[in-house]
Amino acid sequence: MCTAYYLRKQGHEVVVVDQSNMDFGASYVNAGYLTPSHIIPLAAPGRMKQGLKWMMDPSSPLYIRPRLNRSFLKWVWAFNRSCSEENVKQSIGAIKNINLMSADLFSEIKTSEKFTFHLENKGLLMLCKTQEMLDEEIHVAKIASSEGLEVREISLSELKKMEPNVQMDVLGAVHYQCDWHTTPHEFMTEMYEWLQSNGVTFYKNEKVTDLKINNEVISEIITQDQSISADEFVLAAGTWSHLLSSKLGISIPLEAGKGYRINVTQNTAITMPAVLAEANVAVTPMNGFTRFAGTMEIGGINHKINKVRVDAIAQAAHQFYPGLTIGAEAKGSAACGLRPVSPDGRPYIGRSAKCKNLTIATGHAMQGWSMGPATGKLVAQLISEKKTTITLDPYHPDRKF
Repeated sequence: MCTAYYLRKQGHEVVVVDQSNMDFGASYVNAGYLTPSHIIPLAAPGRMKQGLKWMMDPSSPLYIRPRLNRSFLKWVWAFNRSCSEENVKQSIGAIKNINLMSADLFSEIKTSEKFTFHLENKGLLMLCKTQEMLDEEIHVAKIASSEGLEVREISLSELKKMEPNVQMDVLGAVHYQCDWHTTPHEFMTEMYEWLQSNGVTFYKNEKVTDLKINNEVISEIITQDQSISADEFVLAAGTWSHLLSSKLGISIPLEAGKGYRINVTQNTAITMPAVLAEANVAVTPMNGFTRFAGTMEIGGINHKINKVRVDAIAQAAHQFYPGLTIGAEAKGSAACGLRPVSPDGRPYIGRSAKCKNLTIATGHAMQGWSMGPATGKLVAQLISEKKTTITLDPYHPDRKF
């Protein structure tokens, strides 16, 4: 939607084709964070070892379900190679820059289009129960501070002043003042309405089954009901993107990273967005409810709800907020979304050398929401043959692993 928005603002005629009804999935169930703070990619030293350790625990924050599948095994190999200090160094600036750009664009869109969606800059708390985790978060905070991000360790007394009406069982916290939070479905609704009223055509529930290609140029896409021609094509199909790119001989390793959310409508008194660090669970006060979201389940493309993982989120919430109990009704209404995870933790944005009129925009993992507007603007700039706001080199879809 953000890509369609910026292309339309550039004066292009835009058609959006989606296999879903565009009213569910990761864009609706995410934590709503705009996170310049999350500069360390998933592929970091020790992550593979940790993933293997957690493989037998379906309730763990990172759960990789092994399977004999060629694309999965290639992704695992590339992910393991990417779990290095070198990848972290290469990724920090790339992740930070696109997140900062996106945070500005969320505000710009809201002001220029007179949108009313929820957008707040309270920052983000990293809540820690153990000294080991607190030390790790302080280390990351020092890196973030050296990158110019606003962050500081806070005392328990300061934390109590921030959340005077909430009981917390934590040892300490780090506060990133640079982060924002939103209520996702509000933005999605307003953006969809704007696109419709500004001449963007939508073909929903239309699955792309094939592509017509001649001399490395796509002439049209084929769905189950029709064919659609265009001058330029954008592949922003999330987790499903690699299935279509493979038809062009373009390899963009992706795995579906399933995340879950629980909405609690009772008054939790929580006013500050927070990550429960040891459990990797996000807590977001949204309009009318508090959302608890998280976990990363690498287990193929499916929307099955794993109750063990839902229970793990609820248990983590109670462990960090002892006065809070998430009931059966809220857990029973849990939903999930699939996030497209690249092996190195950076998205794919740009043109492949193998197709002259295709721009790829996918692989944002847990930060698709945070990076969405920036990605849309960068794609529009590329297609409009304008200089991009930031360099696209770190996100090149043809990069090697």
